[in-house]
Amino acid sequence: MVSRFELEREIAEGEDPRRPIRRWLRSIRRRIRGRPALRSFYRILVAVIGGAIATLGLLLVPLPGPGWLVVFLGLAILGTEFVWANRTAAFTKRQLARFWAWWQRRRAERAERAERAERAEREGRPGRAA
Repeated sequence: MVSRFELEREIAEGEDPRRPIRRWLRSIRRRIRGRPALRSFYRILVAVIGGAIATLGLLLVPLPGPGWLVVFLGLAILGTEFVWANRTAAFTKRQLARFWAWWQRRRAERAERAERAERAEREGRPGRAA
C-alpha cells in the first residue's frame, strides 16, 4: 500500500516546474501567448478536448473502470488554460486526500476490531463480530 508521504512526494515531483517536460510546455505556451489569434484557437482547442474527455469520463462513471480518473484527466487538461478548472482540480485533490485518510483510518479500525474479536474468541470470551 502506498503511504500518504509517498503519495505526496510523487505529486510534488510531478508538479516540479524544473522538470524538462514542464519547461518545454512553458516555452510553447510563451510562443502561443505572443500571437492572439493562435491563443484563441489554442484555448478553444483545450476547451473542446478537455470538455470531451471530462464528459466521456462522466459517461463512464456508472460502468466498471476508470470513469472518475478520466473526469479528473479532463479537468486537468481544462485547468491548463482555465482558472475555474484549476480551482476545481485543486479542490478535488484536497477532497481526495481527506477521503484517502478517512479510508485508511476506517480500514485500520476494522482490522483492529477483527483482531480483538479473534483474540476474544481464542480466549473463550464472547466477542463482538466485526
